[in-house]
Amino acid sequence: MSRYTAEAEAGMKGITFRAWRGEHYVTLAELLVRLGSFGLDLTWRVEFDEIVDPRCVEMERRSADSGMDTLTLLSLTTPFLQLIDAEACGFAGDELVVVLTEFDSSLWDVRAADERVLGELRLHYPDAGASRDPSDTP
Repeated sequence: MSRYTAEAEAGMKGITFRAWRGEHYVTLAELLVRLGSFGLDLTWRVEFDEIVDPRCVEMERRSADSGMDTLTLLSLTTPFLQLIDAEACGFAGDELVVVLTEFDSSLWDVRAADERVLGELRLHYPDAGASRDPSDTP
């Protein structure tokens, strides 16, 4: 999906988990909060295959420039925003360090350079399994 991730994702580890927990949808905002201090100082670029809300247009506009900080992205994803086929790439400087990919409003795939991030997410989403192959997009 992303023009940012092809080579950089190769060295990352990842997990995949259901986006729906009964009646609760895991939003991008929730994942950003779950990243904790790891995600706070990142710069984000977001892409969508399907625009589902005017906020998506604003996120893409900000991504086209130099990206946006975590708090700006968080403000654009709350309240509740359900995504369909979207990808948020978090950068520390010029280095891609985390990729949050939402597949068809049903799965989240999280790839990270720091495996501690994945460990923290596994605590919150115990059904998380091995990451999908990034080239295997629906």
